[in-house]
Amino acid sequence: MRWDDVVPAVQQLMVEQQLPADFLNVCKTSYFPLARYLLTKKQALARPLIIGINGAQGTGKSTLAALLQCMLERGAHWRCANLSIDDLYLTRAQRNQLGLSVHPLLKTRGVPGTHDVQLGVSLINDLLHAQTSRAVALPRFDKARDDRKPVEEWSQQAVPVDIIILEGWCVGAVAQPASQLATPVNDLEATEDCEGQWRRYVNLQLAEHYQPLFDQFDFLIMLKAPSMEAVEEWRWLQEQKLIAKSHGTGQGLMTQAQVKRFIQHYERLTRYILEEMPGRADLVFHLNDNHHIEKATGSLTTGMRL
Repeated sequence: MRWDDVVPAVQQLMVEQQLPADFLNVCKTSYFPLARYLLTKKQALARPLIIGINGAQGTGKSTLAALLQCMLERGAHWRCANLSIDDLYLTRAQRNQLGLSVHPLLKTRGVPGTHDVQLGVSLINDLLHAQTSRAVALPRFDKARDDRKPVEEWSQQAVPVDIIILEGWCVGAVAQPASQLATPVNDLEATEDCEGQWRRYVNLQLAEHYQPLFDQFDFLIMLKAPSMEAVEEWRWLQEQKLIAKSHGTGQGLMTQAQVKRFIQHYERLTRYILEEMPGRADLVFHLNDNHHIEKATGSLTTGMRL
């Protein structure tokens, strides 16, 4: 795969996602070597390569997933299935039921316990064993309606595929030690989960139900934010872009105060991931406060020659 062959597709993606001009060099020096390395690893497999991408809100994990798909499809003629764990959210009715039966905070999508993990496991299994005679339907979530789209609106993935990418903020995460759940980490937990029922439920779901999905990864890649403060700032920048794009009239847009509360749902596990995951992920891109890659660590860096 040659860099010159993928540049036009990368530039088109940059326009679509309103990425800055210097992103092209980041792509050439960091993400293109990753794509090329994945090619070499796939050659040793008789099945699709499965990649997990973890990153807190605003780190660019969906952009990285789209970029890998773009380069591998254009440069190597691979067929890629690109999934987000967001597309596995339980339906609004299912989350409302959890809110009534377990804890009201479970009505809000995002934390472990609000995804249909079995759907994700079945989906990957279907992609791994799909025959060429039919496509595989990929679920899609409508965030404006806060509900999963009807089956007839799901994407149709042509098969067989060469690579399966699953990205998401809690992808690859493991449960916290129970002793760390006792003390609230923010106002949301202190006032709306004062007895710890919600965070214990979330932690238990992550420990008991998410690992069969995450265990399928051949490689886990992490985009590591420098701090929780940066996550909150980048998520607010994302929201401002959405507000500007919709001229302030889009459904579900949040104020800065609402973004701050929203982030608090994810703060506990995000902090734990930032602490725990870099030591075991196969590749970690460490981002600085300016959202630039400061360094890369992990076993893959040797093969990528970064």
